[in-house]
Amino acid sequence: MCFHASSARYATKNPYTVLGVGKNASASEIKKAYYSLAKKYHPDTNKDAKAKDQFSDAQSAYELLSDSKKKEAWDRYGAAAFDQGAGFDSSERSDGGPFGGAAGASGFQGFSGGFGADINFEDLFGAFAGGGRRSRGSRQSPFQEEVLMGQNIEVETNISFMDAAKGTSKDISINPLVQCKTCAGRGMKKGQSKSTCQKCGGTGTRVHFVQAGFQMASTCDTCGGQGVSIPRGGECGSCSGNGVIRQRKTVNVDIPGGIEDGMRLRVSGEGDAAPTGTTANSNVRSTNGDLYVFIRVAPDSKFGRSGADVLYTASIPLTTAVLGGEVTVPTLNSDVKLKVATGTGTGDKVTLGGMGMPKLGGRRSAAGDLRVEFRVVMPKYLSANQRTILEMLADELGDKSAKRVMNVGSMSTSSSATGSSKSEKPAANAHENEGFLKSAWHRLTHQHDDSSAKQASSASNTENKTEDEEPKKAAGSR
Repeated sequence: MCFHASSARYATKNPYTVLGVGKNASASEIKKAYYSLAKKYHPDTNKDAKAKDQFSDAQSAYELLSDSKKKEAWDRYGAAAFDQGAGFDSSERSDGGPFGGAAGASGFQGFSGGFGADINFEDLFGAFAGGGRRSRGSRQSPFQEEVLMGQNIEVETNISFMDAAKGTSKDISINPLVQCKTCAGRGMKKGQSKSTCQKCGGTGTRVHFVQAGFQMASTCDTCGGQGVSIPRGGECGSCSGNGVIRQRKTVNVDIPGGIEDGMRLRVSGEGDAAPTGTTANSNVRSTNGDLYVFIRVAPDSKFGRSGADVLYTASIPLTTAVLGGEVTVPTLNSDVKLKVATGTGTGDKVTLGGMGMPKLGGRRSAAGDLRVEFRVVMPKYLSANQRTILEMLADELGDKSAKRVMNVGSMSTSSSATGSSKSEKPAANAHENEGFLKSAWHRLTHQHDDSSAKQASSASNTENKTEDEEPKKAAGSR
């Protein structure tokens, strides 16, 4: 709905002069002249200060000359037929009369108005660019053939992580508008035809005059702006005059490998059909809208993702991290063996090239990487043997801050100190009852070497002492 005012001081310009055509110019010549001026003076392409006014004049002139009744009024009465207060009674200006909406042709209705002459700006500038924008309007553009387009349909579907990696296909159930088979999209019963709307006289708009020279234009509520209407009782019983009905169907959608969560796939032509029964021309060209499928990828228990790269966290034991080794790592296709370097710590990473997700839009064989991050699993509880080994390792590495419970080092020190003050026999037997782990550690640190030497020396002294005592006994017996 728009409001505009007319002034008695403003004389309507000669439309033939504005467009640069003669009185006998044909409709196609008038249209061609307007097209040329609209392209030349449109403010979006012409930054000249006067371009806006020149564009508005051309717009008003074309509106006047493209309407046969207004053109006839100009040819008979000139500007007097259109200037407010020129002696004509406004009550004579009926909605469908030759002066209906006359003030709208004076150029005072602003930039967005004045297109009662079937001009669609989207079509106009689509023609400028040589493009083919499809119009959703119902009235034909003077510059290109109209194509009525149906609405798009949006749905959402869920897939697994592995389906996103390898690609899959899914059946999507939708309920789109399809052409009514009963009336073939015409919206009318057989034998019926649309007639000019009696309320608006076929213009699609109704103009209401109010006080102080204002007039109000609104869309005709009878025909919905189409200018034509279906006779009462002539509507198709299946589609109620719309030309389309709802029908459930299933569409198979191919989902490519490498798709990410939140991406959208477009299936061309699987949207709603255009409601051709509501248009002025039931035979207008039409095309279906599109189906948009939003993809939701479920998280995976093993893998993560960063673009085309797949992320995996490998847990390894403390001993493998310290000593090095080999672990089994899953990939998108199969398990692989991965070497672990000596001294690997939590957070260290290894990249396996080409084992990630397929790259969309790239080469057919292009894929991301598999990035493996290590996490060292630390034991929460230790047995006596495990603690002993770790304490011995701490002693060997010179770790003074580690907590000691088994006190392996102090036992070794006290054992050597006691052996020097007591007899050699207890010292020699100091390692007899020790456990396997302690014995292995003492052998590793050569503590058994001293006890063996002392034991051998003791045995030798005992043997010599025995040999000395035997001659004495023999001499005493004599």
